[in-house]
Amino acid sequence: MRDYSHVSHPCDGCGFHDKSIWQPVSGAALPVLNRGFDRLPIAAGQILFKQGEENAGVYCISRGLIGLRSYQADGKSTLLRLAYPGEIIGFRSFLAAQPHHTEAQALTSSRVCLVPRHSVRQIMDRSPEVLDRLTSRCIDEIDRSHAHIIAAATRSNKDRLSELFEKLMRIHGRDSDGGRTMRLPLTRSDLADLLGIRPETLSRVLARVATDGQFQVRGREVFMHVQGKAAARNRCANTA
Repeated sequence: MRDYSHVSHPCDGCGFHDKSIWQPVSGAALPVLNRGFDRLPIAAGQILFKQGEENAGVYCISRGLIGLRSYQADGKSTLLRLAYPGEIIGFRSFLAAQPHHTEAQALTSSRVCLVPRHSVRQIMDRSPEVLDRLTSRCIDEIDRSHAHIIAAATRSNKDRLSELFEKLMRIHGRDSDGGRTMRLPLTRSDLADLLGIRPETLSRVLARVATDGQFQVRGREVFMHVQGKAAARNRCANTA
């Protein structure tokens, strides 16, 4: 039996290695993964794949932020969700052997790792654990959609927007005096899409978020007070 112990894994230096769908790849499948593996720098605004385009493979986001958008027949679009570092995209069209149903665009300077579809098929033949991990990601996608529907029905728009700001701030924010600050990588129209509300409703929600005291929003600049939540809880406790 051939020894592949000298063959390095392309994800060894990645912070998402343990959860990567490629982590189980070993033995004869490892050279296949290495031959097809490609790291792609993506500039902000660049399209990774278009809606209706043939699938090229499975993409893993190692840095940045990718927006997944759906276009209607009249040319209007809706931002469906954000894909963060550690997530994979393009796998649904790969598994379904269909063109992409969405467009993927880098919202910030990003980097993705691509394994072409012919390599993915060969790898799955040699390493069935990869298919298990792809299946798990499909379930995660369904669970995420379900959680989004539940949140829209049970939580306030203000709370959902604050949660989104907090998540983006953790990834894209930088320390500032008294808190953290970031340039919002989304337009207000995109924010409204993610929350499932109208743009005019978003303006009112932003005003309520500002009144709450945790965030200050000026155009696309967002500042988060590090003690904002604690102060809000204290105010509630004092008025209880």
